[in-house]
Amino acid sequence: MGAARYRTASPEETERLGEELAASLREGDLVALVGELGGGKTRFVRGVARGLGSKGFVKSPSFTIINIYEGGRLPLYHMDLYRIGMAAELHSAGLEEYLYGKGVAAIEWADKAPELLEECRIMVSFSHAGENEREIEIRFKGAGKV
Repeated sequence: MGAARYRTASPEETERLGEELAASLREGDLVALVGELGGGKTRFVRGVARGLGSKGFVKSPSFTIINIYEGGRLPLYHMDLYRIGMAAELHSAGLEEYLYGKGVAAIEWADKAPELLEECRIMVSFSHAGENEREIEIRFKGAGKV
């Protein structure tokens, strides 16, 4: 598993890092996003969407659980599991078609579903390093199940 650490000094830098990651994404990728509230997960996904050429303004899917962005190289399924209490709810919410669909699934709070976390080819961890600074680690698994 390869890993790289980054330090961003602004929300815009966090978005640029997501935009750079988008170039390596492929159909069926699951991207786990883990870290504390306000860690930069949604800003990172905004950059991924821009890098994929997706249409629409990326906002947190905390209350809708999923936002779908299309019109780019691949569809982007932006999910937020913060309100999902257990892994079984993930399936009852009907998210499988997006998790295993023809696009890229970026999953905030993926650590709430440990078995799903195991399936993610890419894990992005966020932590605060100052008011606007973030420590971001991106880990790639081998070819794996994806």
